[in-house]
Amino acid sequence: MDMLWNGWGDPAKAAPLPETVTGLLRDWLGVTPRTTAPLALEQLPVPEPRLDAAAHQALATAVHGTEHVRTDAETRVRHTRGKSTPDLLRIRHGDVDDLPEAVVLPADHDDVLAVLRACADHGLALVPFGGGTSVVGGLAPAGKRPFVALDLRRMNRLLDLDPVSRTATLQPGLRAPEAEELLAGHGFTLGHFPQSYEWATLGGFAATRSSGQASAGYGRFDEMVLGLTLATPEGTLDTGRAPRSAAGPDLRQLVLGSEGAFGVITSVTVRIRPRPQARRYEGWRFADFDTGAAALRRLAQDGPRPTVLRLSDETETLIGLAQPDAIGSALDGGQDAGCLAVVGFEGTEEDTALRREQAAAVLAASGGTPLGDAPGQRWAEGRYSAPYLRDSLLDAGAFAETLETATFWSRVPGLYAAVRDALTGTLTEAGTPPLVMCHISHVYENGASLYFTVVSAQSEDPLAHWTRAKHAANEAILAAGGTISHHHGVGTDHRDWYLREAGDLGVAALHAVKRRLDPAGLLNPGVLLPAD
Repeated sequence: MDMLWNGWGDPAKAAPLPETVTGLLRDWLGVTPRTTAPLALEQLPVPEPRLDAAAHQALATAVHGTEHVRTDAETRVRHTRGKSTPDLLRIRHGDVDDLPEAVVLPADHDDVLAVLRACADHGLALVPFGGGTSVVGGLAPAGKRPFVALDLRRMNRLLDLDPVSRTATLQPGLRAPEAEELLAGHGFTLGHFPQSYEWATLGGFAATRSSGQASAGYGRFDEMVLGLTLATPEGTLDTGRAPRSAAGPDLRQLVLGSEGAFGVITSVTVRIRPRPQARRYEGWRFADFDTGAAALRRLAQDGPRPTVLRLSDETETLIGLAQPDAIGSALDGGQDAGCLAVVGFEGTEEDTALRREQAAAVLAASGGTPLGDAPGQRWAEGRYSAPYLRDSLLDAGAFAETLETATFWSRVPGLYAAVRDALTGTLTEAGTPPLVMCHISHVYENGASLYFTVVSAQSEDPLAHWTRAKHAANEAILAAGGTISHHHGVGTDHRDWYLREAGDLGVAALHAVKRRLDPAGLLNPGVLLPAD
């Protein structure tokens, strides 16, 4: 099944906002219903593909059949940009400037190499396409060069599983649920469950350094990767032949986070774990965000480390965003909602019970009040529904978007205040005062990530308003010592700030890698690095 072309996920799961929420939007933010409906797919002004017969034949030969080279309007629209709010607003209003000329579906590594040769021969750029879930402009190449989208959905096999070493090698087009199902057949799990889980792919996780919601227990995806194979215009790059090595710089790190700018990931070898016998999720209340953050830091640094550990600030807790199926319910209890922490444990029955008991002692000693299993279970049941909520907000006339960052623990309070103030100040000046919510989404021994959600009324030009607000937030992130992205990636949206974060010499080194692996600049032009 394909994802909704002008929204997120399964169309059957889309639902309008309840009246209680639309009332809050109207009363708090001045949100008014849209006066015009979004365009239907058949109304989009889709131009004919700029792909001559010779190029089409070369691509078809590369993937062994014309049925694997698609140039129809609907397929091309479904491979246009990603799923950020600006992406959706643009496509809903008929902006198809970033349309691929064709969508090509390879079956294996050799097919990908052949497609790259065909693109080089015919002057075509290429954008790898997994689940299409990018929210930072990672699927919208810069410049006017015609490009093809390389849809990896046919590359969806489990290639190898080593139960002794607990490793699995998988193709990049596997969606996360498919990968979990294949691994579960052998008694294992990857343990990677980001909010995009239902649609994102293994190759995309590696290309963007994804971080799942259970990262406190299972680690980030880049920590799981033991080996990668990369198809480039200059040939094949194989990385990783042992769990750890001192044989020079780790070339995996060139591929992880490269976002298709250096090559196409064609296989990923990952660490796997036995499927958990028990899963327990619970809620804890803290009086304020600082107290809750200090409690999370104690667990992250001194243990015991839960599998899931996250903390909503006062505003997000009050609104109930941590539990999308219960938005606004906390308002009935007055203004003293405090801050909700979700704490989860997975593993053997014995280990889960022991860590839960030990963590409870730390959380209580740190000022936490136990709320029982209900808040944790509601979070677990609704943890993939926030993107659907975003679409419903857009349908109701609101603007909703997210951004994230990370820093060291000592800088978390300053970074939190700086980004929140930048977003609030910029959008208020633009005449659309926002609701800014935040949660700590991932924790480490030395720091944490902050994930912000912004909701406001849509202005006459919501994209211009958001561009200014996002610019201000990005500036605040760098000034406060944060990284420009913790798990969403760089894309084109963050590229200019990433260049400043990396520094001139670092950027020059990356350009040198790009020129060696992709001398003609075919791969995802302008994503991660400026197009030559």
